[in-house]
Amino acid sequence: MTQAVAAEILAKRFGDVEAVSDVSFEVQQGEFFGFLGPNGAGKTTTINMLTGLARPDSGAIRIGGVDCIAKPRSAQNLIGVVPDESNLYPELTGMENLCFCGALYGIGKAERMLRAGELLESFDLTQAADRKFAGYSKGMKRKLTIAAGIIHRPKILFLDEPTTGIDVASARQVRQLVASLHREGTTIFLTTHYIEEAERLCDRIAFIVSGVIRRIDSVENLLQPVQNQHVLLISLEQGAHVDMNSLQEAFPELELSLADDLLRAETHDPIRVAPLIRMLEDKGVEVLEARKARPSLEDVFIRITGLDTSSLNREKEKESKSR
Repeated sequence: MTQAVAAEILAKRFGDVEAVSDVSFEVQQGEFFGFLGPNGAGKTTTINMLTGLARPDSGAIRIGGVDCIAKPRSAQNLIGVVPDESNLYPELTGMENLCFCGALYGIGKAERMLRAGELLESFDLTQAADRKFAGYSKGMKRKLTIAAGIIHRPKILFLDEPTTGIDVASARQVRQLVASLHREGTTIFLTTHYIEEAERLCDRIAFIVSGVIRRIDSVENLLQPVQNQHVLLISLEQGAHVDMNSLQEAFPELELSLADDLLRAETHDPIRVAPLIRMLEDKGVEVLEARKARPSLEDVFIRITGLDTSSLNREKEKESKSR
């Protein structure tokens, strides 16, 4: 398989902060590669280096076989970039923005207008073609930004947090559009802190925390260690006080954790629900709901990185409040 992207021992500092440290990986042609980590992990810094928006302090980058540090402009026609914040012009319409981006890539007028129309239709934006970008909703802005990133039909598409800050319906549509591009043969490099999004879309995933890659593997291999785990989630009354030490002593076979009034029990064997709930209620803790859960990539991420569930939930809460 041909390499689409290769990064070798990349490092980047901002003053005293080491944003990225000795990051190395390869992305194969046609692959959907996920770069997964919490906010501030170094995802955007890495993607900025790969796309020429930032110069690494050390290391090497090759895009489609081109040395991007020695020849930063040579790979530009091979890649499309969708930044975490839209870079389109608010005073231009959707059609004008796409045509302008097409012109930047040297696409002739007739061809770029045809291509822009096709993209507007594909992204369900035809009715908004003549509206100014400033008047678009967040979801519409995100879709047009992706359309602008692929107007020149790049072989490699870099997506930086494509569904952050948009509503659920728009996020679902964006994921469907991205998956369609991948099926058509586009190599996709996705940065995200939405673990379920990476699990759903990606072939392989790199976990990055504090500028360091902790693990790179296929989704299938990453999930293998937790496939036979049994997980029980118990929702408790808000602000419930749970004596975790006593609970753990009573159920030593369970791996117990508590975050945001959600008690999590995990083990290799089937979990007997009634005794656990009975003890909680005997201690005066009101149980609202108990449900089994399928082990997921989030469980793997927590095991590998050491980040607990509450820290991941806080990342999601920040984005929900920004919508």
